[in-house]
Parts: sequence; structure tokens; C-alpha cells
Amino acid sequence: MAEQFDVIVLGMGPGGEVAASRLLAAGKSVAVVERELIGGECAYWACIPSKTLLRPPEARAEAERAAGVARPDLAWPETRDYRDYMIRNLDDSGQIKGYEEQGATVLKGTGRLAGAGVVEVNGRQYHADHVVIATGSDTAVPPIEGLADVGAWTNREATTLKEIPDRVVMVGGSAVGAELGQFLRRFGAQVTIVQSADRLLNREDPRVSELTQGYLEADGIDVRVGRRVKRARKEAGVTVLELDDGTILTTDVVVLGTGRRPRIHGIGLETVGVEPDEQGLTIDGRCSVTEGVWALGDVTGVMAFTHVAMYQGRIVADNICGRSRTADYTGIPRVVFADPEIAAVGLHACQARQRGLDVAAAEVSLPDAIARPWTYEKDPRGNLGLVADRKTGLLIGAWAVAPQASEWIHQAAQAIRAHIPISTLLDGVAQFPTYSEGYLKALERLDL
Repeated sequence: MAEQFDVIVLGMGPGGEVAASRLLAAGKSVAVVERELIGGECAYWACIPSKTLLRPPEARAEAERAAGVARPDLAWPETRDYRDYMIRNLDDSGQIKGYEEQGATVLKGTGRLAGAGVVEVNGRQYHADHVVIATGSDTAVPPIEGLADVGAWTNREATTLKEIPDRVVMVGGSAVGAELGQFLRRFGAQVTIVQSADRLLNREDPRVSELTQGYLEADGIDVRVGRRVKRARKEAGVTVLELDDGTILTTDVVVLGTGRRPRIHGIGLETVGVEPDEQGLTIDGRCSVTEGVWALGDVTGVMAFTHVAMYQGRIVADNICGRSRTADYTGIPRVVFADPEIAAVGLHACQARQRGLDVAAAEVSLPDAIARPWTYEKDPRGNLGLVADRKTGLLIGAWAVAPQASEWIHQAAQAIRAHIPISTLLDGVAQFPTYSEGYLKALERLDL
């Protein structure tokens, strides 16, 4: 007879982990299924290793910009070893033990739905009242002629590399291209970023793209926007890339940063009458797919961020436990951990105007407006932009390209999420001296 559980969680990335942990804490019987490593992409090949690798060159750059500090050396072997420690040497045995101690049944293998309330793992079937699909996403591979013959790195190879290559071409100017491109450049590689759109980070405000490109080029990165890699081939052991304008690039490594695709195939969705499109699983506000089936994280195609997956994990767990809850994706921050950091939330001005809103926008140069940038570094940097809806008097968007922007973007995120009136924000008092003071200066410039 098949084992019966209250819940089976299919995929144990950050979102699956949040759901499983909360369900276990609520006294539910839970089986967790993971085909690779418990912790998922973020813990082993994305967020955690990339931010770990970015920190040493960032710290050196900070030291160079601070008064009275000698320039420290970068030590790749020590950085690599600490990266390996942070990703647990690609070993999830501690996580397996931890979940078993919480009372979970841990099933390692490829899981798939096999009918309503049934999950098959390694040829064996398990039953549950609820199944949570948290299978994540895979790297989107662009259709470049000859790419399969020359080989390319995804984020996985890039974040677990053993040695720094001499030359790198990053295909894609998204967060992956900016972060890993800057890391590799600062550790000595020659880096070229090829972006098919006419600007980097093309989903953000054009001003953010402009500032980002300037900072990356100042680091010595060759940025090619509005260009596509058309063909790839090997010549005498070297990878040769032909761009659509006829330009030839030679490199040792190609790194793909061209987006991700929900992992929806081969997981038995057809057995429960679900037909996903290539954008992901359709969920309602409760993260429900159909009766007894829930989904969260990248597989839903809703804002493919770790923090969104974790939030959806909370939503799913609460609903399964009988606490009705609906997700609200208003005011979710987005961060690129380059140097300086790039943070945004809500709409940028162009998006807001396309929606027919009466927009007021303002930008401030932080060194010109507040004291903190000058106490933080010589030749200080930083820009902050705000977008407001004149009709409602509410903040609807914000962006910052500045030191530590990932930390203080949440001030704008909470204002947008909670619909705090701009009149209230204008009456706020920020600690002196902080980057957060910049909000008052930008708010005062909004033409409302």
C-alpha cells in the first residue's frame, strides 16, 4: 500500500523549503522530493555563491574609495574555498538530516505527478491530500548556430568555477551578466557583455541602464548593446563568436545570462488535467493550480526571484493549514548586486505612462543632495529616482544605483506596498547621515 501524507512538496529550493518547514511546524505529515540538492539553485549555483564571489572585489573597491585605507590584495584560492564552504561543497546531507529530524520523509530522486493526489518517485507511488509543485526553472539557451559544439557555461559553471578564465563573453545583459561580468573582470578576466536589447537591464528605467553601463565600462568591461551572437565555432582551441553586425570576438569561455524557463515538462501535469504554457503554471491568488495542487517559485512564471518564491511558500502553507491568504505582489524589490548596487521597485516612469497614469518623476544625484555619500567614499556615487501617481498622491516606483541600495530600497518598497501617502512620506525623519535621507530630497522634487 502506498504511503499517505498530508502534503508532498515536489522540489526543495527556497520556496519549497519555506512551505515544507511551515507545514511541518504546523504538525502536517510531509514528504519532500528533490532530484538534486535540497536548497536548490539559489543555495548552490545562484544567489549564495554569486554574492559570496562578488564580495571580495567589492570590499577591495570600497577600500580603494575610502580615505586613508591601503588597497588590499585579492586572493582567488581563499575566495574559492570560502565559496565552497558557503555552498556546502555541493553536499546536502546536513539538510537531509535536518528535515528528517523535523519529521519529514525525504525522497531523493525525480518526482512526477501520477494522477490526483499521487506522486511517483523512482518508480514508487506516494499519496497526499496536497501536492506543492516547486520545481524551479532551467537556463534558457539562445538559438546560436554552433553553440552546442563550442560549449557554454550557465550560471552553474560560472559560480562553481575553479580557475578564472583569461577571456569571457557574457551573452545577455541581465542581472547575471552584470554581476558575474563584474566579478570576473575584477578577478582579472577580460570581459565582454553582448546584449541583444538596446540597453542593459532593459526591464528597468533607461536611466538605470545608462548608469549601469557606465559603471561596468569604468571597470574595463566591453559592453555591446543591440547586438546578437549569430554563430559560434572553435578555431585552434579558441572559441570564435560572430555577432550580427559581422564583428568577431574570441574568448575562452561563453557564459549564458539569457533568462530562465519554468521547469514544467516531465512532471506529470497532464495526469491532473493541467496544461501549462511556456510562461509557467497558472496559479490563482492563493497559489492554487487545481484542487489539491499548489505551485510556487519560478515554475509559476511570477517574478522569478528567490524572495518571491519564499513569500509564495508562506502563502501556500497558510492556505493548506486553513488560514485563507492571497498573495499580493505589489512593491516587490528587485536588486542587482553589482558595485554600486542597482535596486528598483514598482513601475518606472515609461511603464507608468504606458498604463495611462499621470506621472510625476524625479531624480537626485545623492552626492549633490546629502552628506552620507561623502562620508562613505571619496569621489562619491549614487542616484535615486522616484515615480509618483499625481491622481492618487502615491509613490508607484523607485530605483537607486548607489552603495548599499539593496538595503534601503525597502523604504520605497514598503511605501508602495502599504500605499503610504506622499504627504506622510514628506513628514518622515531619516537618521543623519544615511542614504535614506535621499528619499526626502527626491520626494520634494516631485511635481505633484
